[in-house]
Amino acid sequence: MDTKIKAAIIGASGYSGEELLRILLKHEAVEVTCITSRQYAGQTIGEVFPRFAESTLKFSAPSIDEIASSSDVAFLALPHGVAAEFAVPLIEKGLKVIDISADFRLKSKEKYKQYYGAEHPAPHLMEMSVYGAPERKREMIKGAQLVACPGCYPTSITLPLHPLLKEGLIESDNIISSSMSGVSGAGRKVAVDYIFPECNESVRPYGVTGHRHLPEIEQELAESAGVEDVKINFIPHLIPVNRGIHSTIIAKLKDGVTPDDIYNCWQKYYKDESFVRVLPKGKLADTKHVTLTNICEIAFACDEHTGNIILSSAIDNLTKGASGQAVQCMNILFDLDETTGL
Repeated sequence: MDTKIKAAIIGASGYSGEELLRILLKHEAVEVTCITSRQYAGQTIGEVFPRFAESTLKFSAPSIDEIASSSDVAFLALPHGVAAEFAVPLIEKGLKVIDISADFRLKSKEKYKQYYGAEHPAPHLMEMSVYGAPERKREMIKGAQLVACPGCYPTSITLPLHPLLKEGLIESDNIISSSMSGVSGAGRKVAVDYIFPECNESVRPYGVTGHRHLPEIEQELAESAGVEDVKINFIPHLIPVNRGIHSTIIAKLKDGVTPDDIYNCWQKYYKDESFVRVLPKGKLADTKHVTLTNICEIAFACDEHTGNIILSSAIDNLTKGASGQAVQCMNILFDLDETTGL
């Protein structure tokens, strides 16, 4: 395109913000015009992130007027609750907003209050937001002003399950996902649980009931299955790696469904998708093959003993699970090839 897209990154000093910088500074159709951080205002990004030393960009304190006057699109790499404070005025000023937080993923105000412990800060925007899952909602994303990027765990779970539920190959109840995430999934914050001596040589579950990603996962799986409600067991684990998510998902096959049916279903849905890699039969997903990429790797094994299917899914939590998927959505919004910059 002749004129570059002007992009702002609000909250650019966190892990998702840094990942957006990594991608967008090399994106051929984008000019990063504004990056905000209250903590690092006035410093160059090279001073904060030496890998970007060649850039002259400086962090600034967030200003709605500055963001709106310098940008076509704003990425919100902020905590939940805070993102909505920026989304409302930026949308009013006509910007396209891509939110990486959880503020606009859920369609139920009641679920938001239940799982996030507060009333939704901008309920009037919940209905207008489009869930930013490109492989499922590409056409809706094209016309959106507010895109709610999926969470990292939900991305790893919904991508392998969506076609199978849509085509009625598996039961929609009693689904179990045991998922493992690298430490960067907790964000760039100082907390005892996430310092090196606590995480190294340790694998531990957390939030095994009532995790904040649970209602998002169930909302999207119910839509895929065409039912009102889906309940799953979601069991997240923290593992001692920097980045990456692996989900092992167990579901019940419907009578008569064969391994070929599963493989052919995935091929039908994903053979033309640039960022979903269906592995050959006999292979299982591995995070080391997807880190620093926007790819979700999926595979499966059928257990004749139990009649269950075991799905294996791997993504980079910071890329396909956050900032890479956000850029994929931006490419769709601005009618670019989805793979541009990725």
